[in-house]
Amino acid sequence: MPLLPLLLLAGDPDPVAAAIAKMTIEQKAAQLQSTAPADPIIGLPAYDWWNEGLHGLARDGYATVFPQAIGLAATWDVPLLHKVGDTVATEARAKFNAKPVSADRKIYEGLSIWSPNINIFRDPRWGRGQETYGEDPFLAGHLAIGFIQGLQGPDPAHPKVLATPKHFAVHSGPEAGRDGFDVDPSPQDLESTYTPAFRLAIIEGKAQSLMCAYNSIHGTPACASGGLLNDKLRKDWGFTGLTVSDCDAVANIHSFHHYTLDAAEAAAVAIKGGNDLNCGNTYAALPQAVKRGLVSEAEVDVALKRALDARRALGIAFGGANPWSKIKPSERGTPAQRALALEAARKAIVLLKNDGDRLPLTTGGRIAVIGANADDLGVLEGNYHGTAKDPVTPLDGIRRQFGTERVLYAQGSQLAEAGAVIMPETAFRADGKPGLKAEYFASPTVSGAPVATRQDRRIDFNYTRAAPLPGLNPTGFAVRWSGEFTPPGAGEYELAIDIPPCWKDCTTHDAVRLWVDGKLLHDGPLGKARVSMKVASDGRPVPFRMEIDHRSEDFGVRLMWQPPAEPMLAQALEVAKNADTIVAVLGLSPDLEGEALSVSIPGFVGGDRTDIALPRPQLELLKALRKTGKPLVLVLTSGSPVAVDPSLADAILEAWYPGEEGGTAIAETLAGKNNPSGRLPLTFYASVDDLPAFVDYGMKERTYRYFTGKPLWGFGHGLSYTKFAYADVTVKAAGIGQPVQVSARLTNAGNRSGEEVAQVYVVTPDAGKPGGFTTPVLQRQLAGFQRASLAPGKSASLSFTLDPRSISSVARDGTRRVLPGTYRVWIGGGQPGDGAGQWAEFTLNGDAQVLPK
Repeated sequence: MPLLPLLLLAGDPDPVAAAIAKMTIEQKAAQLQSTAPADPIIGLPAYDWWNEGLHGLARDGYATVFPQAIGLAATWDVPLLHKVGDTVATEARAKFNAKPVSADRKIYEGLSIWSPNINIFRDPRWGRGQETYGEDPFLAGHLAIGFIQGLQGPDPAHPKVLATPKHFAVHSGPEAGRDGFDVDPSPQDLESTYTPAFRLAIIEGKAQSLMCAYNSIHGTPACASGGLLNDKLRKDWGFTGLTVSDCDAVANIHSFHHYTLDAAEAAAVAIKGGNDLNCGNTYAALPQAVKRGLVSEAEVDVALKRALDARRALGIAFGGANPWSKIKPSERGTPAQRALALEAARKAIVLLKNDGDRLPLTTGGRIAVIGANADDLGVLEGNYHGTAKDPVTPLDGIRRQFGTERVLYAQGSQLAEAGAVIMPETAFRADGKPGLKAEYFASPTVSGAPVATRQDRRIDFNYTRAAPLPGLNPTGFAVRWSGEFTPPGAGEYELAIDIPPCWKDCTTHDAVRLWVDGKLLHDGPLGKARVSMKVASDGRPVPFRMEIDHRSEDFGVRLMWQPPAEPMLAQALEVAKNADTIVAVLGLSPDLEGEALSVSIPGFVGGDRTDIALPRPQLELLKALRKTGKPLVLVLTSGSPVAVDPSLADAILEAWYPGEEGGTAIAETLAGKNNPSGRLPLTFYASVDDLPAFVDYGMKERTYRYFTGKPLWGFGHGLSYTKFAYADVTVKAAGIGQPVQVSARLTNAGNRSGEEVAQVYVVTPDAGKPGGFTTPVLQRQLAGFQRASLAPGKSASLSFTLDPRSISSVARDGTRRVLPGTYRVWIGGGQPGDGAGQWAEFTLNGDAQVLPK
């Protein structure tokens, strides 16, 4: 590409403005779409704005995979989130720097990271709730500050990458109908719940980009809402950065919301409403919109200036400085980055229950690891993930920690009714060992001699821009797996070959061939479709062979099954009988909950949940294991709360989707090498009957702030292997409008080192009073939190500064005020009544103070 125009423009006082002055409206429209083409006239290479970094750099080859965002939220650790964001940015720059700055960039290769997702997880049925930081706007907003500042780096003029908090605003399901859904929040709910995290992300986090949502608010699509994007975001909060639509949200303005009649009108109202960049191609209609007088070219120029200024600030256009060019392409998946993933996974684990100090496991004997989530790559990764090097499943981690000879394993059941799961190692045998013989070929077809042979325990691989072995071409290798299919008993088995979704060049797909007992069951490409076939078995082993020609951008391959329930349960009970302790790894998976999934089975639809209970097949398995009388530890892996009867296990851990080192962290926690310190970032309700209608965005009876029932486990809950005590709580309040100082002494009163998450909750003068200042009735609100690490017998001084907003109340008209009266403050390891802590009070006198918007 000729760079001369770029070099000439670099000498101008404002090269971006000079470039815009030379562009036609067609050129401008092209650069305002997410897949921006090369423009040699002004010296721009092709650039795709769409990149993801929710919990690690996503969809662009090997990168560190951290716990899913909801797991990161369970750490309650802002400095850790900063480190995670910094790592995502480093790996994004490392990938970017592998090519010249002038190189064309395709999807997932840019420096505009569309993360974090800070929507409020208001209802546990939402499948995308796993992408968020939970149900509390104070917690979500402060974690977002850490993550955003880590992503963008210390110099606002030269960001490491662009952070893009999303989806602004009032967006949290259902997935079905999200493209045209209209939300009608009250002014109070909008101010108290749905916008505070975004305000923190913009005003304190200094995010330089922001994404608007699919839904409408009071009849106006969010990506065309001047009240949101022009007034609140830019005028009230002082935002000067770039706004971008959720993908195809601008098209939805006319095709789903029917707010306009065609694409030109939709593009015009989006530009006028404050949306700069279009993820999608509806802005291709901007020239027509200008010609029709629907929007002026000057208004288009304002949006384009912000987009091109962002590319210049990143140092990738118009001669912008680039202090990050020294990051080496090798700075991905380093030992330090992997160690950070392990730290995050350790801190994310929440000990929900521990009767009789069952954990940590201190005695010898054999351990039965049972459950469909014990050995599944997808359960580590969650969604919006990268490709992990050497991922450690719970089964892997437990074997490494306790010794393979001590660990027995059975899958036990499916995750849900009519839901396929990964075929486990126990379903195969090759060379006398569980699993399959795997031969790898350095060509896109199974031909010639293999370049490597190994034992693969299961067929469950992520090939996203990554080769499974060094020296192989990521889009030009083949694999042959062979051995015996060893079913647990007679019956009909439904096998399924699954190719995860392709997100880049999807015109060519991998070919797969499968033989069972000498019969060819499938031969050909799959694309995005899952291909299923039924195999009748008398329970005897039969020959098995599967081959894949990987020559495309398809993201991997999985061999799954739906086995008959009886032999699976019998196998699990036999394993349990021969063990001293049972570790059941159960829960959900990204195949059941997530964004716009094609799932419709009992308990799940479209990526959302219709029931929050542990699905029936797993519940029956857990009950059967409990009846054995063996010590039973339940490890839940999920992206949302799972309602399970606490009496069905002696100890319960919530591990979320824990990332590439998740299995190591779980095993260390079972062994006592990691003292769990995670805290719930959302309420675990006992039943779906406790919840309002999913489509109701009113906050009454939602989240710990407004729920009046009894949860299984509350927001902020989490146990430890040691005990903590609080003393000497003092509060200093200078007056209305001034910060409140809270201090306390924290002591580790147990016999193990541990980390406590100290939490401060405020009960305002109007809290708990129906028919008064607020509707719904606020119970309490989080106003501060911090981690403290203490050895046994040691103490530390804690101090918190509660700013006026954190102790304020929101009236029904949406105004935020600090009220006069008596406030109660709780500081402890959870909410009042959950763990150690102490109350204190303070009084503010004078007139109520109205706070800025």
